[in-house]
Amino acid sequence: MENKEIRGLSQEEVQERIASGQQNDYQEDATKSTWQIFSDNILTLFNFLNFGIGVCLLFVGAYSNMAYLAIIMVNIIIGIYQEIHARNLVRKLSIVSQSEVLVIREGKELSLSTKELVLGDIVKIGAGEQIPSDLRVLSGRAEVNEALLTGESDLIVKTAGDELLSGSYLTSGSVFAETIRVGADNYAVRLTSEAKTHKAIHSELVDSIRKVSKFTSFVIIPLGIILFLEALFIRDASIKISVIASAAALLGMLPKGLVLLISIALTTGVTKLAKKRILVQDMYSIETLAHVDTLCLDKTGTITEGKMSIQRVEALHPVYENAISEIMGTYLAESSDNNITMRALRDYFAVSNRYDVTEKLAFSSDRKWGAMEFPELGVIYVGAPERLVTEEQLPESLLSAQANGYRVLMLGLAPNQRLTDDAPHGVEPLALFEIDDPIRKNAKQTLAYLHNEGVDLKVISGDNPFTVSNIARRAGLPNYDSYIDLSTLTEESEVRNAVHEYSVFGRVSPQQKKILVNELKESGRTVAMTGDGVNDVLALREADCSIAMAEGDGATRQIANLVLLDSDFTTLPEVLFEGRRVVNNVTKVSGIFFIKTIYSFILSIICAVTAIGFPFIPIQITLIDLAIEGYPSFFLSFEQDRKKVTYRYLPTALINALPNALLVVLNIIVVYLLGDILSFTNLETTTLMYYLLIGISCMAVIKACYPFNPLRIFLAVTTVIGIYVAAMLFHHLLEVNLGLGTTWPYFVGFMGINIVLRLLYWKADIQSYLLNKFATTKVFE
Repeated sequence: MENKEIRGLSQEEVQERIASGQQNDYQEDATKSTWQIFSDNILTLFNFLNFGIGVCLLFVGAYSNMAYLAIIMVNIIIGIYQEIHARNLVRKLSIVSQSEVLVIREGKELSLSTKELVLGDIVKIGAGEQIPSDLRVLSGRAEVNEALLTGESDLIVKTAGDELLSGSYLTSGSVFAETIRVGADNYAVRLTSEAKTHKAIHSELVDSIRKVSKFTSFVIIPLGIILFLEALFIRDASIKISVIASAAALLGMLPKGLVLLISIALTTGVTKLAKKRILVQDMYSIETLAHVDTLCLDKTGTITEGKMSIQRVEALHPVYENAISEIMGTYLAESSDNNITMRALRDYFAVSNRYDVTEKLAFSSDRKWGAMEFPELGVIYVGAPERLVTEEQLPESLLSAQANGYRVLMLGLAPNQRLTDDAPHGVEPLALFEIDDPIRKNAKQTLAYLHNEGVDLKVISGDNPFTVSNIARRAGLPNYDSYIDLSTLTEESEVRNAVHEYSVFGRVSPQQKKILVNELKESGRTVAMTGDGVNDVLALREADCSIAMAEGDGATRQIANLVLLDSDFTTLPEVLFEGRRVVNNVTKVSGIFFIKTIYSFILSIICAVTAIGFPFIPIQITLIDLAIEGYPSFFLSFEQDRKKVTYRYLPTALINALPNALLVVLNIIVVYLLGDILSFTNLETTTLMYYLLIGISCMAVIKACYPFNPLRIFLAVTTVIGIYVAAMLFHHLLEVNLGLGTTWPYFVGFMGINIVLRLLYWKADIQSYLLNKFATTKVFE
């Protein structure tokens, strides 16, 4: 069909389709608006409680007790930034490039934006162009690369009546085609519509803190009201004192500083990884990767470099052995083929004009060969060996090369023949080309390390399962011979069952990739997924942690949590180490933070039942937040810790905090009773309670610093000395005495007993028992 025979749509028909919404300008935005992000981060129950308490303190003029609000503001800012950053990345996701396309309208060729296409438009697509919308071929012949959509690297021949899917590319030939789907109905749009929806940030650390906040939120409001009314009416205190006492009890339950510490620790990890050419687009993914027990790998571009290269040239004909380079150089100079195999040949052989060429036949994936007529020699063929020569002519080296997963091409000569479309005959083998997609450097060591660390490895590819299995074998993947062709499975239940039985999956569709990842997650796994093509997008979105190669498709880069800028998955252990550093260090210091949450909750209940005032005020709690929780924890969070994470965060942190929190409660009760018996003044009782609280909290810091090194000794010593010096310097603001006065013997006695009890608890190994019973993670075999 010639251009002059094609009229295309008239302007009236185009306007009718535009009016009917049948234009290729579909834009979907399922992500959050800026207002929603601000609203979600500000209008939370956690913030409502903190700001509500702050308003009460402001109302009674207790300004110094409002210092804690600075921590809340920083938490809000970090949360808003993370969500806006993630939202903007998702909005950029686009598979089909917004370029121009040649359209036939009213018999004329027009160059229009792909957004201006309407249903029924006739377009002309040539080699190297991307399909802008789903089309049906009217005339012409072309080979199409659908690897980004399906994962299959083989080229597909398209002729009249065949469909061309948006997002694929023409590698050779040209066609006239009719637009059969536009906008939201296009294959590429439907494939990525799920990926464009907002994916909530998942973090075990932050989720755990939210659980604590949610639990305490249920008791804060009723407790706050009870404590305030008791102070005002039963103890006959002023409104200001009633508000301050109630606020201290409630604020102590909320883990304000811990979220900030987690954000700082993760941000440090982001900076470290950036120096190692790893772009972290979601900082919480560093933490997630530390928990990953299953890693799904793509073959091309992940295990392999994604770059075909000639590994070996074997001369098969002594007469032409020295002419191979010039024959191939001339062939490549005259060829317009531009598939990945031809690019590998061009990289190996220098172009030449040694021979004349009179006729050409382009390489075809269905024929598996291409040919040119060299008048001086005959017909030169390049293609699959089994298509060019008889079985008896195939060299023995061919079988071993194919068994090793190499792609093999043959250079052949049919002497004194003319070029036709007929199947080759009388071809003499001149050379074999062993072509390989090389295994990435250090891939074996990386896979071995991940396997030894208990990570279950799965290879998921759109290519032939036998080929994928051979590549997996060369990369040292365990169970490489356990493979399956998923194109043979039609039921979703079969696909879900297969993921538990096999390690290598071939001919996998994009939807099947997503199902495989989803099934692994449903079975309790924490799944990471690597990918570089559009066919990986749905699975990447489904995975707990998605990892893209910088050399891959732009859609995968935009959606991934991590982007490996050098496209080298062997850097994954570095991310794993950073995640472990964050999780291990934050868990270690969380035992200090949660002491306050536990004792505040228990003391609040006791105070509500007995109508006794809460022993501390907010500014006293804030000093402990800064000097005991913030200062040592900040520096300890930077230490290296590559130990495997074998526990759940929240139970571990609470168990670590429990003994010290119970000691605080016990000390407060005994001091209160002792104060009544010995007639301590209120100021003496409060001072002794506060100094004991500091002492027990310092014990937790010392425990977190063990085993000691120079830095940890420095932190432990400066924390203990610094907090007591600060308490004395600001004793008026803290509403305590300058020193202990006559109560110092009681302080020494109580601290001695506290240390003995803590050592007995440690010696009895109660903590290890509780951790093993309540905090260990599930291990998958």
